[in-house]
Amino acid sequence: MDSGGSSDMTLAFELDALKSLADPNEVFNDARGWTSYVGVVSDEPTYVVTNFTRKERIRQDFFSGPRGVEESLENVKKQFDTERHVLIGVSEDHREQAEAVDWEYLPLENAAEAADWELADEEDEADHFEEGEQRDDWP
Repeated sequence: MDSGGSSDMTLAFELDALKSLADPNEVFNDARGWTSYVGVVSDEPTYVVTNFTRKERIRQDFFSGPRGVEESLENVKKQFDTERHVLIGVSEDHREQAEAVDWEYLPLENAAEAADWELADEEDEADHFEEGEQRDDWP
C-alpha cells in the first residue's frame, strides 16, 4: 500500500474492519512492511478481540484491552510516537472516534483498494461450515 508518505506510522484496525477481510493475518503481515506498529482496537470486551486475533494468528503490537476505541487510541498515541496515527474502520462512528482523538481515519474499502487486500464475502463472514456439514472432532 502507498501510505501517502512516511512509513513512520502507527496503524490501528477496528475489529469490525479486520473481520471484514478475507485473510486478516495476511493483511496484518503486509501492513508490518510499511508501518512501525500495528494493532487492533474495539469497543468489544477484551476476550472478543483476543479470541479473534488468536484464531487468525495475528500478532499485534497493541490492543484495546478493557478500554473503548477512543481511550485506546489516545493511549496508543502516547505510547507510540510516530509521525502518523491511522485508524482503519468501517463506519461513521469509527471516523468520529478517530477524529475525536486526532487520528487520521481511513475507510477499509479505500485501504483495501490501495493495498490490494481482499475483502471477505458475506458468506465467509457468517459461517465457515456449510449447512448440514458435520465435523468429526465435534461431539
